[in-house]
Amino acid sequence: MTPSPLIRARGLDKNYRRGSEIVHVLRGLDLDVAAGAFVAFMGPSGSGKTTLLNLLGGLDVPTAGAVSVAGTDLARLSRQQLAAWRARNVGFVFQAYNLLPVLTAFQNVEVPLLLTRLPRAERKKRARIALQIVGLLDRLHHYPRQLSGGQEQRVAIARAIVTHPALLLCDEPTGDLDRANAEAVLDLLTVLVNEHATTVLMVTHDPRAAERAHTILHLDKGSLVTDARAGSPEAAS
Repeated sequence: MTPSPLIRARGLDKNYRRGSEIVHVLRGLDLDVAAGAFVAFMGPSGSGKTTLLNLLGGLDVPTAGAVSVAGTDLARLSRQQLAAWRARNVGFVFQAYNLLPVLTAFQNVEVPLLLTRLPRAERKKRARIALQIVGLLDRLHHYPRQLSGGQEQRVAIARAIVTHPALLLCDEPTGDLDRANAEAVLDLLTVLVNEHATTVLMVTHDPRAAERAHTILHLDKGSLVTDARAGSPEAAS
């Protein structure tokens, strides 16, 4: 019996109004993603990649259609419930590292845990473990200005995984990095998938980054058009 997908999206539409014009960003998109998958989304600018990522992570709501993650229908959650769900289940990594400059690497990683009821000792333990996973225990007291771009992105990944999310959403995570640092970040994402059973969805324009994924899905004008690995959008499941 085939297990249920971690992510199930059906008939996703996303429209925006620009003056009197309605802009159709996503059009009737269907997608299944299995737990533990590493999926790369590619496509031209404006094809809907980031919009799709935001819908799957509960940062935005669709105009039509439905998204469920691990059996939770996101449309049934209130705004407050959705925020709590994201905090428990989803980690976000962006092209801009979005670290707080007045906090150390350790403090930046600990920030998401301040929203939980974990005792202080457990928060400290988890933050250290997350920094150990990304190879930055020797930088935990450094501020962002004292880190390289690659180190900043690794701190951002540690912050994203410190809550032990089932789903890690990465929007151009290597876009601002040189090749060596980009490869280091991609190595880390691969470790998270293979050794920690994290499901990773990554938007990228870089074919070399996309090649690290199990499945490459292409978007064009708001629709999934081709799976470069297996021939269909359902290959992620």
